[in-house]
Amino acid sequence: MENNNSTSSRFEVKKYILKKNLKRDLPSSVVVFLVALPLCLGIALASGAPLFAGLIAGIVGGIVVGFVSGSQLSVSGPAAGLTVIVLGGIAQLGSYQTFLLALVLAGVFQLVLGLIKAGTIGNYFPSSVIEGMLAAIGLILILKQLPHALGVDSDFLGDEEFFQGDKENTFSAIGNALSHFSLGAIVISLLSILILIFWPKIKKVNVVPAPLLVVILGVGLSLAFQQTDYALRAEQMVNIPIVNGWGEFLGLFNTPNFSAIGNKEVWIVAGTIAIVASLETLLGVEAVDKIDPIKRVTPTNRELLAQGVGNITSGMLGGLPMTSVIVRSSANVNSGARTKMSSIIHGCWLLLSLLFIPGLINMIPLACLAAILLVTGYKLTRISLFKHMYHKGWDQFLPFVITVVAVVFTDLLKGVAVGMLFSIFYLLRTNMRNPYFYKIQEEGNKKNIRIKLAEEVSFLNKAAIQVLLTGIPNETNVIIDGSNSRYIDPDVLETIFNYKHNAYTKGIIVTLEHIRSHYTVPKLNKNIVEEINN
Repeated sequence: MENNNSTSSRFEVKKYILKKNLKRDLPSSVVVFLVALPLCLGIALASGAPLFAGLIAGIVGGIVVGFVSGSQLSVSGPAAGLTVIVLGGIAQLGSYQTFLLALVLAGVFQLVLGLIKAGTIGNYFPSSVIEGMLAAIGLILILKQLPHALGVDSDFLGDEEFFQGDKENTFSAIGNALSHFSLGAIVISLLSILILIFWPKIKKVNVVPAPLLVVILGVGLSLAFQQTDYALRAEQMVNIPIVNGWGEFLGLFNTPNFSAIGNKEVWIVAGTIAIVASLETLLGVEAVDKIDPIKRVTPTNRELLAQGVGNITSGMLGGLPMTSVIVRSSANVNSGARTKMSSIIHGCWLLLSLLFIPGLINMIPLACLAAILLVTGYKLTRISLFKHMYHKGWDQFLPFVITVVAVVFTDLLKGVAVGMLFSIFYLLRTNMRNPYFYKIQEEGNKKNIRIKLAEEVSFLNKAAIQVLLTGIPNETNVIIDGSNSRYIDPDVLETIFNYKHNAYTKGIIVTLEHIRSHYTVPKLNKNIVEEINN
């Protein structure tokens, strides 16, 4: 047994260095790096934290979480959904160092959640809601990146909320951008989109990733535009902190204020971060599994452990909270990544760029990075997805569309919560309609009704069974057959036995077949349980 485990471990490690996988993972890591870099900086800026904190979270999310996680395509880093919590947490706790202590504690909470198998919550997100969330993220990317593609960068690049920090909303920001656009940014954006669409179709030259070519083009054009009317302004470029020497680099780190461990507010902020970050992570990995071409399944409990380790590390180094992030993960999938080496290497690129080429990185226009995100958004919210969900039926299509609208006009968690409510409504309706089937036979003047119960009869079926039994006419023979039922909920059993006891007053004779007075919940095979928990 031990030998088998050892062989399996060696196989797991080997697949990450196979040439056929690295051939895909290396170019993908460059794409994710280009997407992640401005997002890390933008989210840090919006959170009221040092810019370097966003980069730390991106580096740790790539390297540390990448190593520990069981997900092959998910990419972790600072999340736009946590900006309000971080901004409020820093203000509430009085200093960034005290906030870092809350982040470390949040990571510890996530470790506990992973150990108690709380990750299984992720198995209960309806498919229609996850699909709706992906489509909504795609729409948000398109709507939010249009101003950046037009050269108006008043809002931070990774914002996902409808109401922006600059007092604009998603739609008014587009209107403002159409009135204050930059011709230089538009030229770069349009050419970048054309390259992203057509370059991958040229087989002989597509060894170079299209996003990398887009960045090279963007840098070249921004230099060419410097002495013209198309010249880009400083705020239209990436702005990574420039480090002059090792001592200055070390000075960028912050450490937690452990003396505030007794502060009740620290624990409240920590709990808030842990819950929100864990939910966003579970949603993120569920969404990534949906778009994984190989359809691998992420072990959710292990993912919570990985995020806990990541947030503890990020907090100790002075970074921001992190989650599994759908935008970066989607870019990773769309660029053809095969294993988690892409995420790990992207973290290395972030670190190396900060140390060795910050000046070169600061020459990249935000417009060409916005173009990459626009194309990623289009792939997430393609029209074919809406058609596919429509053909699945209204019980799938309506929760899907409602989730899309709710996420676009609120935020990720609120939108998903609204979608979940509508999915639960359809689930209840379906369960009410499918707890049984019945057959009516007439013998003379008397009817015989046989009601055959389903394999699993839950509390959700109680109302439907009550309605059926109440509607049975007088002077009828009723047979309630539980021969197919592995489990019948106690409340349903009570309804059935009460009906049998009282039916004689209507001249109804009730016969119960294969219905026991008590049922236990069927147990899963022990090996299956262990596999699910891992």
